[in-house]
Amino acid sequence: MELIDTHCHLNDDRFESDLPQVIQRARTAGVAELINIGYDLVSSRKAIKQARLYPGLKTTVGIHPHDASTATDAVLDELAKLASAESVVAIGETGLDYYYDNSPRDVQQLAFRRQMELAKDLGLPVVIHSRDATQDTLEILKEFAPVRGIMHCFSGSWETAELCMNMGLYIAFGGAITFKNASRLRGVAGRVPLERIVLETDCPYLSPEPHRGRRNEPAYLVYVLARLAEIKQVSKAEAAEITTANARAVFGL
Repeated sequence: MELIDTHCHLNDDRFESDLPQVIQRARTAGVAELINIGYDLVSSRKAIKQARLYPGLKTTVGIHPHDASTATDAVLDELAKLASAESVVAIGETGLDYYYDNSPRDVQQLAFRRQMELAKDLGLPVVIHSRDATQDTLEILKEFAPVRGIMHCFSGSWETAELCMNMGLYIAFGGAITFKNASRLRGVAGRVPLERIVLETDCPYLSPEPHRGRRNEPAYLVYVLARLAEIKQVSKAEAAEITTANARAVFGL
């Protein structure tokens, strides 16, 4: 089985001391490729640098909604330049986060739209973060439909998932579907066609059971796979084959 972790943050400082070992454990677990996600200029540059050192790492470049206030013309111009790096396969993560509201909502919306425009201009997919901002996220996505990309860390309703898929997006599930209190999310995952699902860890966050509460890492994607296969009542090999093909399609791998 080959898996692709479509969303990890190996550029996080929590991997500073043991990144080679983390990547080796991922390889041993069957995670063939890792999409290292940028969320500001510093993390985007670091992801590109890491990709030059470790085969199998791909990267994205983007400004997270938490940092939307930093998305000046100069920063977005620099983001466009970074996107030309060989390892870059998408723009993001970008989107809206009304849970923390670390940047004003109108500023988040502007930064989101400008990164959507950049992705369209460059012919790249987008990695979308949406938390407590479903309606505004959908409204902005409709402006750019059809959209090639991923709804990262999906936690919404079946109706929202269906609207996203109708616009062309894939739905990403991670460690949350293994949580004991996530029956509603598992119900949504059960309804999303396997052909529209990709897997992610969002490491170092959201460790799946039985590692919940500890640092997450790409090797733990196997727990997400196992839970998804159980939900879908298919073999792990079938779930791996289809979700990996989906990831390759969306990122052009």
